[in-house]
Amino acid sequence: DKRGGGLFGANPLTGSIGVVTLNLPRLGYLSADENEFMERLSGLMLLAKRSLEIKRKILEKLTEKNLYPYTHYYLRNVKERFGEYWKNHFSTVGVIGMNEACLNLLGCPIHSKPGMEFTSRVLSFMRDTLVDYQEETGNNFNLEATPAEGTSYRLAKIDRQRFPDIVAANSDEIDHGVKPFYTNSSQLPVNFTDDIFEALDLQDDLQTKYTGGTVLHLFVGEEIHDPASVKNLVRKICDHYRLPYFTISPTFSICPSHGYLAGKFHRCPTCHEPTEVYSRIVGYLRPTNQWNEGKAEEFRLRKTYKLKAH
Repeated sequence: DKRGGGLFGANPLTGSIGVVTLNLPRLGYLSADENEFMERLSGLMLLAKRSLEIKRKILEKLTEKNLYPYTHYYLRNVKERFGEYWKNHFSTVGVIGMNEACLNLLGCPIHSKPGMEFTSRVLSFMRDTLVDYQEETGNNFNLEATPAEGTSYRLAKIDRQRFPDIVAANSDEIDHGVKPFYTNSSQLPVNFTDDIFEALDLQDDLQTKYTGGTVLHLFVGEEIHDPASVKNLVRKICDHYRLPYFTISPTFSICPSHGYLAGKFHRCPTCHEPTEVYSRIVGYLRPTNQWNEGKAEEFRLRKTYKLKAH
């Protein structure tokens, strides 16, 4: 039967029942070689499948008992068609810290040739495994680039406590008292380049591996003066790359008296009062003073892109 879908199956009556995010840096640290890494990854994916299958059954049971009355109503047609309320929803498996997995296992970053090839093999293996899970269970599975607004810090902090020599995204600075974090999904290190097209060239193939949500955030620090240049940049990216989603995300500040200020200003240039600096933590905008300590460190290291079309 044909189901409504679109990009990532983004139909109004679908979504994800939940996400299990796999800690790839720890896998890289504990594995002696790529074969062991894949064996450990396979075991984690099996655990993720089991947990998501259990959650799906519980959600179905609770919805059947009308404990989710709005969901019970909105998914009634799915129930009539497939016999289950959540049949059109995905079980999602995500990843965190592919860059640090490469560093711990291979000794080189994700943007190196060995790192890129290894990452491609890992994501392809995960995709194929999720297809097997779909055929086995009859339920939808997808692979997501987990936003990890909190997970990137939480898992890095736990790992550094258990394995003091594990490589995090900012290992060179952790000894000076800063908090650790992992690089999101299979993204480039946040301070790797200020060249948008270098980032796009390195990320394009990897971004297309995901069957669930993924987005490449192009952080720009400066004010966007010319809408036409942004339009040209967006067109150039869409014409020459295959990645499904990208954002152009400027940093801005808010003064209580003078409102919006383009760029990062901790004090208003007009009245010199403290401001709130806003940026995209990952999936949403949030004042940077409200970010967790790991993400705050990521923001400090983040290199912004030069907003220009080549």
